[in-house]
Amino acid sequence: MSRRLAEVARKVGVSEATVSRVLNGKPGVSESTRQAVLTALDVLGYERPSKLRGERARLVGLVLPELQNPIFPAFAEVVGGALAQQGYTPVLCTQTAGGVTEADYIDLLLTQQVSGIVFAGGNYAQRDAAHGHYDRLVERRLPAVFFNAAIDDFEFPRVSCDDDVAAEQAVGHLLSLGHTEIGLLLGPVDHVPSERKLTAALAFAAQHGVTIPPSRVVRSAYSLESGHAAAGRLLAQGVTGIVCASDPLALGAIRAVRRSGLRVPDDVSVIGYDDSAFMNCTEPPLTTVRQPIEPMGRAAIELLVSIIDGQEVLPQELLFEPELVVRGSTGPAPANRGA
Repeated sequence: MSRRLAEVARKVGVSEATVSRVLNGKPGVSESTRQAVLTALDVLGYERPSKLRGERARLVGLVLPELQNPIFPAFAEVVGGALAQQGYTPVLCTQTAGGVTEADYIDLLLTQQVSGIVFAGGNYAQRDAAHGHYDRLVERRLPAVFFNAAIDDFEFPRVSCDDDVAAEQAVGHLLSLGHTEIGLLLGPVDHVPSERKLTAALAFAAQHGVTIPPSRVVRSAYSLESGHAAAGRLLAQGVTGIVCASDPLALGAIRAVRRSGLRVPDDVSVIGYDDSAFMNCTEPPLTTVRQPIEPMGRAAIELLVSIIDGQEVLPQELLFEPELVVRGSTGPAPANRGA
């Protein structure tokens, strides 16, 4: 008990006597100090006294699929800052292959009495993934917000980048450069954002007289290595432009182009998605479709805090428009070069 008091006191910057008064429900402690002590208790992993367990902590879970893709640390930074401004502390939960799952993290966060959860890139975006753990959030009436597109079955608010616009911007850029042999490098078949991008890309290309056949739509896991392997199948079909569903996939595609003896963008143009960190420092700098992470992250927290505060928030999708960022990985189609 004394060790717990000392750790919590150091964390908050108050005396052990103050911590003791909070834990025993004694008067003489300001509400801000009381909340800080309870939050520190949760962060340090100590169980609250039974009489305090009914209160939710000023903690918010942030569940991410990985940290290797730079877009997720960037999102975590934005969300963490927005939460701090609202007086909440983020609890970062990152899934690991074959290890801790999204469902496991929900169990953990529920025991921590979190006030809400923000999910990014979770099972909700894949039609064939397990979804039963989201029912526990509904049963507990725990506020939650999803970041980017989800399947239609969930009654949670969503903050998404407009996949239709993103696909149209990318395909339109290649068409403007004279490319007609276009390939799409997307995520898994059951991935909702990839489904949206595919539908929009095919429709937009068709409107401009260009057909993208099924053989030029390849699927991949979201990694540089997977992108490299998948892009090879597109290059074998003679594509001159590749639209990718993430920046790591695009970097993998550029590697595949080079290892096949071709050049970017002289022989093949490559477009990414996200505009994650350092994409302007690659060689060549990557043309990509930028997700507006800053306003999206802040909007997600505003929605979550509104729900926590008891306001009515409809389970709708709030769409943000992306921005095409043109850099050195795209250029005129080889047939048009020098024309």
